[in-house]
Amino acid sequence: DVGKVKTGRGKKISWNILQDFPRGLRAGVDWELATTGDAFTDSATGMQMVFVKGGCYQMGDTFGDGYANEKPVHEVCVNDFYIGKYEVTQGQWQRIMGNNPSYYKNCGDNCPVEQVSWNDIQQFIQRLNNQSGKQYRLPTEAEWEYAARSGGKSEKYAGGNDVDAVAWYDGNSGRETHPVGQKQPNGLGLYDMSGNVWEWCSDWYGEKYYGQSFRDNPDGPSSGSYRVLRGGSWYTKPRYVRVASRYWGNPESRLIYYGFRLAGPAQ
Repeated sequence: DVGKVKTGRGKKISWNILQDFPRGLRAGVDWELATTGDAFTDSATGMQMVFVKGGCYQMGDTFGDGYANEKPVHEVCVNDFYIGKYEVTQGQWQRIMGNNPSYYKNCGDNCPVEQVSWNDIQQFIQRLNNQSGKQYRLPTEAEWEYAARSGGKSEKYAGGNDVDAVAWYDGNSGRETHPVGQKQPNGLGLYDMSGNVWEWCSDWYGEKYYGQSFRDNPDGPSSGSYRVLRGGSWYTKPRYVRVASRYWGNPESRLIYYGFRLAGPAQ
């Protein structure tokens, strides 16, 4: 593990393998180089926003173990954008809204805010944008999955295929929320995109939308009754914290495992 390397043109990483492994390595070793995007910190809240380089990927049930609403697998392309490194916390919500609606207040300021509806979040975003001069918003469902997949990779969970390493779910959470950033991040340096709290997306939910979705920057059906939720939570089984898993909620619903993270344009 070479840790973080400062980026720049012409940069190279050299590794003397025999120094670390004098006896050499067995055949069939896989190598992985993880890169994280540029980031900035919002002055109004302290939220860290990570740059995500756009691209195309296969969206949906790529492992063949999902639900009907994750099919068909289809190609989607998204533009560059920013997304929150962490779920929005109770402390950050308090700073903007002057209150804390969370059930798990005793978890602390660094725990994700919950019991917030989709409509509540729109008020938070409006106030935050007025204070910061930014253009924050909820991510689209396509952006969310692309980011959760570490930039469109074939990953079952956000950060790999080991659910316990990357997610708080019903098997390891103690049936409660946890401070953000305690599990391993994914390849973009994003935390808790699998588990902890469900995350609202901007889209209206359409059960069969994947069969009608356009390829470039899809943003969901034009209308609906429910909004999209992604990522699963501390309350759910592992199959719901998969990056392809889709759920939905009434935009007025405030449940103890509903939270969010923000996105924004790349400018």
